[in-house]
Amino acid sequence: MIKRKVFISHYKGDRIEVDNFIKRFGHLFIPKVLGANDNDEFINSKDTDYVMRRIRQNYLDDSTVTIVLLGSCTHSRRYVDWEIKSSLRYDAYTLPNGLIGIVLPSQNNRCHLPVRFDDNWDQQHRNCYARFCSYPSLDQQLVEWIEDAYTSRTSRKHLINNSRLMFGYNAKCSIHGDTH
Repeated sequence: MIKRKVFISHYKGDRIEVDNFIKRFGHLFIPKVLGANDNDEFINSKDTDYVMRRIRQNYLDDSTVTIVLLGSCTHSRRYVDWEIKSSLRYDAYTLPNGLIGIVLPSQNNRCHLPVRFDDNWDQQHRNCYARFCSYPSLDQQLVEWIEDAYTSRTSRKHLINNSRLMFGYNAKCSIHGDTH
């Protein structure tokens, strides 16, 4: 089995579940995570270009798949939007990251998708770049999703829609009604 480098995008409010996901499944891939553990760096800046550059350089440049772990307010977080945007970027010299959304267990298989993710997903998984999945119950399930996302970098990259303007601030959380 080839272990892919996987960037984990998440909302810091879901940190316990994110840590549990990495503990449970981290042996299947090489996790690249911003701010999940106490030792991780936090990029504390209001300069969007700087933050995007640091995320790309330190976390995305050598990863090939991005998993967005979806909690109650993940859809409203600007960093998640920026990470998805960076994951979908490509040019003549670089490929995009494959993109998977996985619902965290606390959400009972229901969540609001980040709008940029939703722009790249279709419920029937037809003519779309991203894949949206329930929390995996088996290691093999997750391995298959990661491999599908990895191959999508060439086979489905023409379906990427990354034209939406980036979030300037956190949006209102549809569940809790806040922007914190």
